[in-house]
Amino acid sequence: MLRKYTIRTSTRDEMVEVTDTVQQLMREMGVKEGTIIVYCPHTTAGITINENADPDVKRDMIRRFDEVYPWHHELDRHMEGNTAAHMKASTVGASQHVIVTGGQLLLGTWQGIYFCEFDGPRERTFYVKVSKE
Repeated sequence: MLRKYTIRTSTRDEMVEVTDTVQQLMREMGVKEGTIIVYCPHTTAGITINENADPDVKRDMIRRFDEVYPWHHELDRHMEGNTAAHMKASTVGASQHVIVTGGQLLLGTWQGIYFCEFDGPRERTFYVKVSKE
């Protein structure tokens, strides 16, 4: 089963938690055991799993990405001017795999699944592919 989701981001750099959306799909499908893939089909956005308890983690991550990949760099030649967004998205990655067991996503106590926007605000899509056992 493949499900497409649309998400609207509101800032240039943003981490939007999508854990509940993915878990709801598991409930709708009645998946008890299996795996899911959360995939982002964009070159300036990605998917990550990270802490969802302290909102400072998201802010710190975005700040540190900006330190490593500044938005303006004198040597960047990409005509759209968003080389930093491409670098951030490549660092985060386009997808994440998660095990489903007992009808729940097998995530750590403080983990959540995030759609990571690096060139917003935009309307974006992501996909969730479910494989049942």
